[in-house]
Amino acid sequence: MLRWVVLALFISVCASAEAQKKKGKTKTQPLSRVVSLWFYSPSQKPLMVIHHLDNCPHSEALKEAFVADKSIQKMAKEDFIMLNVVEETGDQNLAPDGYYVPRILFVDPALTVRAEIVGKYSERLYAYTPDDMKHLAANMKKAKLLLHSEL
Repeated sequence: MLRWVVLALFISVCASAEAQKKKGKTKTQPLSRVVSLWFYSPSQKPLMVIHHLDNCPHSEALKEAFVADKSIQKMAKEDFIMLNVVEETGDQNLAPDGYYVPRILFVDPALTVRAEIVGKYSERLYAYTPDDMKHLAANMKKAKLLLHSEL
């Protein structure tokens, strides 16, 4: 249920931003609204934030690999609240090593970005490629275990 609420809120934020752009005004919705909804949810699941772009070939390839991996799909559905971010938020906490796509960050219920859960690349710490699905699955397990050990 909470996933649907967050999804509906995210869609309404995107629609509102698009309407503002058409009027010639750019309005950025603060991510804190979405995060605060998640923070006060009874599930206390970790948040998995996926930054991507619609027309980016790297984002599309990662999405296809993500969807094809059944273990990642199962963990994403059961153990995480997923947040897809198509436009940058301007929040530096969600871009600890820069603004690039695609990148995946994990946030715990204490609103801490899990900076130690990184991908394979030293120049883009939170980047994943389609070949990194085993590494992403291992990182998802780490995020889940950290959550349980901190409660």
